[in-house]
Order: sequence, then C-alpha cells, then structure tokens
Amino acid sequence: MPPAPTARVPGLFGITLILAGLAMLGPFSINAYLPSFREMALVLRTDAVALQQTISVYFFAFAFMSLWHGAISDSFGRRRVVLWGLAVYTLSSLGCAFATGVEQLWVLRALQGFSGGAGIVIGRAVVRDLHEGPLARRMMSQVVMIYGVAPAIAPLVGGALQIAFGWRSVFLFLALLSAGLLAAVALRLPETLPPQARRPFDARDLGRGYLALLRNRGFMAWTLAYALMFGAFFIYVLSAPVFVMSHLGLGEGDFVWLFGPATAGLVSGSALAGRVAVRWSFGRTLATAFALMGAASCYNLLVAWTAPDGAGWYVAYLFVFNLGMSLAIPAMTIRGLDCVPARRGMGSSVQLFVQTGFNAVIAALLAPLMWGSLVSLACGAAGLWLCAGAGVILALRLSKENPPAT
Repeated sequence: MPPAPTARVPGLFGITLILAGLAMLGPFSINAYLPSFREMALVLRTDAVALQQTISVYFFAFAFMSLWHGAISDSFGRRRVVLWGLAVYTLSSLGCAFATGVEQLWVLRALQGFSGGAGIVIGRAVVRDLHEGPLARRMMSQVVMIYGVAPAIAPLVGGALQIAFGWRSVFLFLALLSAGLLAAVALRLPETLPPQARRPFDARDLGRGYLALLRNRGFMAWTLAYALMFGAFFIYVLSAPVFVMSHLGLGEGDFVWLFGPATAGLVSGSALAGRVAVRWSFGRTLATAFALMGAASCYNLLVAWTAPDGAGWYVAYLFVFNLGMSLAIPAMTIRGLDCVPARRGMGSSVQLFVQTGFNAVIAALLAPLMWGSLVSLACGAAGLWLCAGAGVILALRLSKENPPAT
C-alpha cells in the first residue's frame, strides 16, 4: 500500500488539472488544424491525402516514443521526462508555424509526435503512483472529464484562429499552450516516484520488461480492448473533414456538430465514473458502459441506413457512445496497469503505444476506406465496438485465471 497521497503531495486538485492539461495536447495536436486543411492545401500546394499523412506521421511517432516515455520515467523520475517532452513539443510547434512545404510538416509533426506523448503517458503512471483501486479510478475519471472538453474546444479554437489569422496561427497557439504547460509542470508538479522506487536504466532490463508485458495476456487483452473501443469513436474524428463538410454539408466553422456531442458525452461519462467509482463494482461499471456503447452503435447503424434529414440525427451517436466509453476508460486503464504493478510507467507506455499505433492505422487506412458513406462509417465503428467487447470478455476470463495485483 502506498502512503496516503496527501502526506506526500500537496494540491491534488492542481495536479489533476495539470495532468488533464497534458492529456489535452493530443486532441489539440490533431483537431485544432483540421478546419485549416483547405487553406493549407492551397498555400502549401498539396492535396488532402498528403495533409492526412501529417496526422498519420504524428500518430506513428507518438506511438513509437510512447514506448519509451514511461520506461524512462521509471528510471529517471516522472517530472524530468515531462519537462523535456514539453520543451521539444514547443519548438517543433513553432517550426510547423513557419513551414513552407508539406514535406517540412511531415518532419515537424513527427517531432511533435515524439514529444507530445510524454505528459499523457506519465500522467497515467502519476495517478497510479498516488492512488490505487477506486480512488485511482476516481482521479483518472477526473482527469478524463477535464481533458474531455479538448476534442470540442480544439476545432473551435482552430476554426476561429483560421478565420481570423490563417493556418499558421494554429501552430503558434499550440506552441503557446505547451509553453504554458511547461511552466505549470516546472512550478507545480512534484515528483511522485521517489529515487528508491526507480529502476536502473538498462537496455537489457528494458527488453526483458517489454517482453514480460507482451507476454502478460491479461494486460495485453485490456490494452487491445481499450484501443479498439476508442477506435469506434476516433474513426469519426479522423474522418471529420469529410463527415462534417461533405456528408453533413456543413462549413469550416461547424465542427462543433461533431465535437460538441462527443465532448458532452466524454464529460458526462467521466463525471458519472467519478461518482460511482466507490459505489459500483468493476463488473457493474463495465457492463453499464458497454451496454450504452452497444445501444449507440445500433442506433447509428439505423440512422445511417434510413438517412433522415438533419445533422442532429447523425451526431447523437457520438454523445451516447462517448458517455459509455468514458465510463469504461478509468476502469479498463487501471485494471490493465494493475496487471503490471512493478512496471506501471512502462505499462502506461505500452497502453498508449497500442492505442496510438492503432489510431495511426485508422488514420492511414481504415478512415479513408470507410469515410465514403455514412453507412460504411457506421459499420466500421460498430465493428470496432464488437471487437472491443470480445477483448473485454477475454480480459475478464484472463483476470479470473490471474487476478490483478494491488
């Protein structure tokens, strides 16, 4: 049992805000510049496919480096790694703002991806450093609830900046955002991993650790199920320009139709997760969450097939699905990390690597394949949800064979 967190770390709510802000960098890095795609294609003399690859490059770099952020923090401490990551992200964002060709953007977006994951990877480990069981789920739900507004705010901020100042201002905003987080971490985030709890940085030890995590069937089942579940929502995010402007017939300033309901669902589900974390069992929480997501998926298929008039019919799915998903996120994340109690930083890295790597596959392959029609998008999302449900069933069976350590 860890010592009472209030005895070790002051200002837990402030820490929650900082962790949520670090997690927000991901949605802002993806969603904020989506409304700028048309102008960027003209200014940089490129096309939508090449710009779509700036998202894929970011995801692949994010996924690769997420394997290392947590492991490095297990050796050198949480705080130092976050500070270095934010510094590199700030500089690469400034570079994006002054890019003159899409090829430069590919390189700079890769640097953003390499550095942008430090906060969210290590933030999960910080939560588990401070709490365990229901209290960890509650703190994680608070982080998700605050961070949940980012997918809606990001395209609104990006759209406003695009209309007022053009696409370069979006990347200048990202640089200012990361610089502000850098100052907040430097001033307010304490170190939550004491020196005596750290592991020596050794390549062979890291190799053994990653191999052990990959062989941990319970941990990998929870990790894969989470990635598939998140993909059922994220396929719409990655298809946002086509979904909003082509299928729904809306404009550059109307991305709120997608991200507004999605954010409302994320925030509502996270608030519910925080309220029931102590009162509901893990099984009841997960069953309720997947029932909500299943109902939303069936509704989405029906609406896409019948094609009623009005954008509201098509975005209701995002609210209900994200309500269920954000109810499940804290439970699934913490249960996965509980399978690897001696390597929580590395475990958090692998969780995010799998999720982000799968997002990169969706961005590069699945989203372009599915965004041709509303029906194909709905089928893709429903298929991902079904695979996630199968993954959870497998993870629960493996948990009975090997109960998670606490």
